[in-house]
Formats: sequence, C-alpha cells, structure tokens
Amino acid sequence: MAGRNGRTVRDLRRGNRTAVLQRLYFDGPLSRFELGPATGLSSGSVSNVVADLIADGLVEEAGSVDSDGGRPRTLLRVAPHSGQMIGVDVGETRVRVELFDLALTELARSERPLTPQGYDVDVIADHIRDGVAEVLTAEQAAPDRLLGVGVGVPGIVDHTPDRGAVVHGQTIGWDAVPLEQLLRSASGLPDGVPYFIDNGAKTLGQAEMWFGAGRGARNAVVVLFGSGVGACLVTPEVEHGRAVEWGHLTVRVRGRRCRCGAPGCLEAYAGAESLLARWREEGGRPPEDTDEETALTAMLAAAYPAEGTAPDPVALAVLEETAEYLGAGLSDLINLFQPERILIGGWAGLQLGTRFLPAVRRHAATYALRHPADRVTIELGRLGPDAVTVGAAILPLAEFFADGGRRPERTPEERLPAWRTALQDRTPH
Repeated sequence: MAGRNGRTVRDLRRGNRTAVLQRLYFDGPLSRFELGPATGLSSGSVSNVVADLIADGLVEEAGSVDSDGGRPRTLLRVAPHSGQMIGVDVGETRVRVELFDLALTELARSERPLTPQGYDVDVIADHIRDGVAEVLTAEQAAPDRLLGVGVGVPGIVDHTPDRGAVVHGQTIGWDAVPLEQLLRSASGLPDGVPYFIDNGAKTLGQAEMWFGAGRGARNAVVVLFGSGVGACLVTPEVEHGRAVEWGHLTVRVRGRRCRCGAPGCLEAYAGAESLLARWREEGGRPPEDTDEETALTAMLAAAYPAEGTAPDPVALAVLEETAEYLGAGLSDLINLFQPERILIGGWAGLQLGTRFLPAVRRHAATYALRHPADRVTIELGRLGPDAVTVGAAILPLAEFFADGGRRPERTPEERLPAWRTALQDRTPH
C-alpha cells in the first residue's frame, strides 16, 4: 500500500534498514540508544530494524559500554563476513583484482601485468575473468555472499539497456566496447551477480571521499595521475561524482601530440608516459626494457640523487616543467569548480609524492585566481595504490546499502539509479 508520497511500507522498511546499516558502517560500533538520534528513527523502529538485521546475519554484537547508572549498553556493528565485493582496476601497467569483505578488508588479490600497448579488449576481459576466478578460489568464497563486481576502467562509460556498460576509451583504442557483455560471457559467476563498471578516476574519487583524504568535504577534485591523467569532480550538484576528461584539456596550442591524437593536451606533458618520453627526447637515458613504474623510479633517482651526487639536469628540468604544467592544469580546476580540496592519487602521483607536491602547489597558486586558490588545499590521496580497486568495490557496496542489505533481482537499467542514489550518501557524518 502506497502513502501520500507514493512510498510503500516496503519502501519505508528498506529506508530504515539503509539508515541503520549506513550509520553502523561509518560510525559504528553504536548502541541502540545512539542509533536513534543518529538515524532520526524512534527507539521502537530502531529495535525492530536491528532485530531484523541481526536475524539476517548483517549486524552483530561488538561488546558493551557502561551507561549512566543503568545496565551496560550493547554495541552493534555491521558483520564484516556477511558479504563480499570484488574490485577491479584496469590500470596502465596491470589489471588488479581484489576480493574484500564487507568492511573492505582485503581477502585475496590477483595481478596481471600489461605489456606496452596491451589493451587488446579480449586480453583485458580474460585477465578480469581469470582474476575474479582466482580470488574467489583462493578465499573459497560463497557465491551467495558476493554482492557484485566493480570495475574501474580508462575512458568514458555509458550504461545502456541492451548492452550494459559500454566503454569509450579513445586513448587505449576502445571504441564503444561492450565490456559488461564480454565479462558476463563465460564468467562462471551466477547470473544474479551484478557488474558495476565506471571510470577509474571516478572510482578513485569515490574511495577517497568515503574513506580517504576527501572524507568530510563537500567540494573536491580527485586526480588520477598515472600513465595519463584524469580527474573526478565531486560537488553538491554532482554528489555521486563525475569523471572529467581533464587530461585532454588543451594547455599548449600546436603542442605535443597526445595519445588521443590531439595536439597540446595536458596529458601530453603531465602523464608518466609523456614525462618519460620528454626525458628521452631531451637527451636523457631512461632504462630500456622496463615498465613505466621502474623507469619513473629511475628518473626520480636521477633528478633527486643521494646527498653528495650531482642530479641529472635533464631529468630535473623535465620534472620541474611537469610540475608547472600540472599546477597550471589544477588552476583550471580551481577556477572552474572552486573545490575545498584537490587530492592527487594514482601510481605516478604517489611515486612523485611529497617531493613533487610543493612545486605543484606553488604553480597552481600562480595560475589560479587568488580567492579560490586561497580556499583550496592540495594533498596526496591516503589510500595508496589500491584506491581504484577499493573504489570499484564500493559500487556494489553502495547498492547493498540502497537495498537495505537485501539482494533483490534487478535489470541493469533498474540497477544504475539505485547505486548512484546510494553514492550520493557518500560522506559519513
């Protein structure tokens, strides 16, 4: 039966379960007494919802605390082993697959390195399928506890009723790739296990906003700095986050050719791939037959050697120029969106780390308008190299919250609004 606002009794129960689960997840352990003000529910509603969640195995007792003059109050928490999620990072150097419990504790992982220009669609799909099978076998996971598989990918992701998630990755040669269909074919997972596919910068941003350096901020930009660069914008108007193709902002007319084919993109100057190429073009000597991460480590060692050793002037000059390009690119984000925080993640961003950050901040302040520049902080992300897989695993977790901990059968077109709505409640109190 629907009320005046169109919500049924089932909707109300699901909403109450969602409220209790989220508060226990982000703020727990909490007592039933504390859950009332935290959720806005009456004590009777809290008791009923908690009883249901305990009966479903989703909530468990976690000790007790003394009360003022009365009996000790029992603390409650979300049961970590009541559900599992898989997060996948289709990165520039490897495909990483991780299995997490409900508390986002890593249970198992699988990594498959990618060769240069190794973005053959069928190879990537095989890596993901094999990685998923490997982590489930390693943990002997129960399929009925698997909430879903989240995947972070390079490029723009469209969600279509007939083909599911379709990826447009111009820089890696993907043109309208029906990735969800490819993964479902011969996946070995039950048909009811959902896939959630989104841009990798967006999943990185989701992880930092829920659990990392973005927690508590309403306006933030999270930058993914790897072989290329991308960003995720989070504002009150776009609360579930929006991936922006920041790396393809034009920073130099008739400049270097970007891997997307256009001249003068930021990515042609600020990504690790271009950074190493410019070092080579200027006469530097990157190590041969190594991956980008190893080569960038060598470049940093050459530019910032141990005390008493002269730096490589070419490597140092290229890094300093890259800091200026990156700072100038951040200034555009500052002027356009006026964020409270800018967070830099991705393997290259973390590798450049604190040594690189002061110069980036200085250049961003030089190029940005003074008022928004004075209000923003620029920091490194806190979640390390696994941030994209954590963010990808958050996608099925968000739907789990939206459904009040239940696992209803949904079509892909019904699923998309549900988890996007859940992501809007990303910021813990």
